[in-house]
Amino acid sequence: MRLLARSLTLLVVLAGSAVIAATPAHAATGTQPVHDYATAIREQVWVQAPVDSDSDGQPDRVAVRIIRPATSAKVPVIFQPSPYYAGLNDVPNHDDIDRDGSLSQRSIDANRAETITFAGYLDNYFVPRGYAVVFADSLGSGGSTGCPTSGGRNETLGMKAVIDWLNGRAPGFDAAGAPVTAGWTTGRTGMIGVSYNGTLPNAVAATGVRGLETIVPIAAISSWYDYYRSNGGVVAPGGFQGEDTDVLAKAVLTRENPEVCADVMAHIEEAQDRETGDYSAYWAERDYLRDVHKVRASVLLVHGLHDFNVRTGQAGQWWDALSKRNVPRKIWLHQAAHTDPFNIRRTEWLTTLHRWFDQWLYKIDTGIMREPVADVETAPNHWVTSRTWPLRPTSFHFGTGEPQTFTDNTARTAEDLAAAPDSADPNRIAYLTEPLAKETRLTGTPEVTVRASLDGDSPYLTALLVDYGEAERFVRTRTLAELECIGPGIEGDPGCFAKREYVTATTPYEIVTRGWIDVRNRISPAHTTPIRAGKTYTFRWDLQTTDHVFAAGHRIGLVLISTDRDHTLRYPSGTVVGVSGAGLRIS
Repeated sequence: MRLLARSLTLLVVLAGSAVIAATPAHAATGTQPVHDYATAIREQVWVQAPVDSDSDGQPDRVAVRIIRPATSAKVPVIFQPSPYYAGLNDVPNHDDIDRDGSLSQRSIDANRAETITFAGYLDNYFVPRGYAVVFADSLGSGGSTGCPTSGGRNETLGMKAVIDWLNGRAPGFDAAGAPVTAGWTTGRTGMIGVSYNGTLPNAVAATGVRGLETIVPIAAISSWYDYYRSNGGVVAPGGFQGEDTDVLAKAVLTRENPEVCADVMAHIEEAQDRETGDYSAYWAERDYLRDVHKVRASVLLVHGLHDFNVRTGQAGQWWDALSKRNVPRKIWLHQAAHTDPFNIRRTEWLTTLHRWFDQWLYKIDTGIMREPVADVETAPNHWVTSRTWPLRPTSFHFGTGEPQTFTDNTARTAEDLAAAPDSADPNRIAYLTEPLAKETRLTGTPEVTVRASLDGDSPYLTALLVDYGEAERFVRTRTLAELECIGPGIEGDPGCFAKREYVTATTPYEIVTRGWIDVRNRISPAHTTPIRAGKTYTFRWDLQTTDHVFAAGHRIGLVLISTDRDHTLRYPSGTVVGVSGAGLRIS
């Protein structure tokens, strides 16, 4: 196939307890661990939500667990919501990953669940410092009623109701049904969590609820469409091929009498639409970016640069939206994958989080808002700070010569296809810069533009941004045998946690970021518009947000493929893609 354009341009633009009070004495040092953890008050309440998502004629109720200092002083709240406290059901994933139906079903990994009532470090560290810690089961999970909906409006309102109860605006009840109020709190609340637990804070903040002073979303979703879809394409979170919103909702449906949610589960399976991948009212309900203008809370945003589950684009688009509205904010980007920074930079994280909560919940001037806005781990164990993020742009240009074609091969992974860029490969096109004259840092969200034609079954184009050159790179985190105690504890919850460390390896290349488009959604993610086989179109789509340093002597690569085996649906192999030009921009 003969194509017209003969050059490619790559443009990268980087864009007996003592009482703690907020007195001047505390302003200098912050809150101190003076409360007795062993005598802390533990209680459970059920908060009424303004929804009836299980259609039983009664308002849904949220199961809430509280641990707070035994003090007469009112204290603020650190609130971690979750659908995972009761574990996960074993639910098969969709078996349509290969569009000929040949792939067997898989199940959600139960290791993603948190199953212990007060698991984690929040209670051990912060209760002695004068904070209440609140855990709540998201609707349809654990002790809560209602139905899970994978980010739907009812889940948001269920967790918002907890904030309202803490501020005297929603009813709460004890196990006997007697009314319970939260007279022990100032009402100032900070929400925190990892993954789904961090997504719920984003959702609640986007309601503008008063009393929610700050959120700390870690590896969190800002738009569920971009978790299970991408530019019209059906995609999967890394490592969970075939998962979708219905699979996740069924997995966290751990309430009593789950059968009452059968109709809700059926609606989710139909409305999510695995056929077209189009953005719809279903996805708009789960898109918190639409309501970012309502956010009152400050935001400490944390994400792993090697997170292929909740991908970095979720953090990038949320950060950009918050920045446009001058929301008070800071960002931490680390080298690890889908994890809490407690597991990779423990001392610095606890110090930062403590100062952050003191600033926003005790209203102590800790100075943290006058410090650099970004802390970024640009290489394993190498951290830098900056006053703005993303950084100032830089650009690159290079050409390619003749137009090229490749043939889609669904059996090969992106990692395989990105290797050996100087060798001919019938299943990809690889473009390379010359070796870099100096170290170059790229920050922001890439956008790729490609002039291409497709002839075959696959509607996908995938772009890979690759760092070619040997370097010591992150592989995974490893749990050590040595324990570290970060606060007091009790039997069964000693406040001690295993240390972690990075496992690294010297490798010849790394896929820095990637992105996908279903070419039938070239005009809009909300509308499928078929293409004509063999006709050349212009396609433009985003990759995942990145912050990456290319060493001097390395080359930047742009690799184009069709199917991304570990992320996209797999149509039959054989689609021929002709490329007549491409460009990349990071801003």
